[in-house]
Amino acid sequence: MSTWWEAGAWGLLGGAALVLGALIAWFVRVPQRVSASIMAFGAGVLISALAFDLTLEAQETGGTVATVVGVLGWAAAYAGANAVVSRFGGRHRKRSGGQQPAEQDDAGSGVAIAIGSLLDGIPESVVLGVSLVTGGGVSTTLIAAIFISNVPEGLSSVVGMKRAGRSAGYVFGVWGAIAVVCAASAAAGFLLAGVAPPLAVAVITAVAAGAILAMIADTMIPEAFERAHLATGLITAVGFLVAFALSQAGA
Repeated sequence: MSTWWEAGAWGLLGGAALVLGALIAWFVRVPQRVSASIMAFGAGVLISALAFDLTLEAQETGGTVATVVGVLGWAAAYAGANAVVSRFGGRHRKRSGGQQPAEQDDAGSGVAIAIGSLLDGIPESVVLGVSLVTGGGVSTTLIAAIFISNVPEGLSSVVGMKRAGRSAGYVFGVWGAIAVVCAASAAAGFLLAGVAPPLAVAVITAVAAGAILAMIADTMIPEAFERAHLATGLITAVGFLVAFALSQAGA
């Protein structure tokens, strides 16, 4: 029988991938084309996971209407929240090419970047906890998708943070705090799914799918395309197929 702390542990694992990416970026000079390629691969993996694990699960549990409402509703909410974060300097939080503003140039941008990163990480963590209830165990494809995509997210963001002159204390404080929040979000998702009716669980799952899809389009693909250029589509397709194969192997 799964427990809330098991859900929290899976959420922490997904959040730890952000810290791993941050560590790599801080101590190793990773070519931007390489980080962009990994970002594109991670985007493909996430697209597969949200299509075959999240959206399909939501549709089978709560029906088409609940799925559409959840996906579009939260995608719209994410877009609105992302617009606010972007206005205060968090728009380029996953960019590595010098687009991130320094704090002295845009006061409050450090906080905006941190809030934007939380906005990206919470939905996928919540659905990890939900999957322990609805699926009887964590989805291998989903946890792989989150981990694989979070490493380049952390890597690319921290390259940008270093270019903007932010300190190691700020960088690792942000990513460490986000990893803890991811753990708490996964535990909360588990507890919520345990008491919510199936229709509500379906909407929660669809909400996560909408948020992840919006995040991929708004923050991951632009960074990947800027550096990987014409190879972005091919690399994303490879990531999608790898995750699809994992999904079918576990079916």
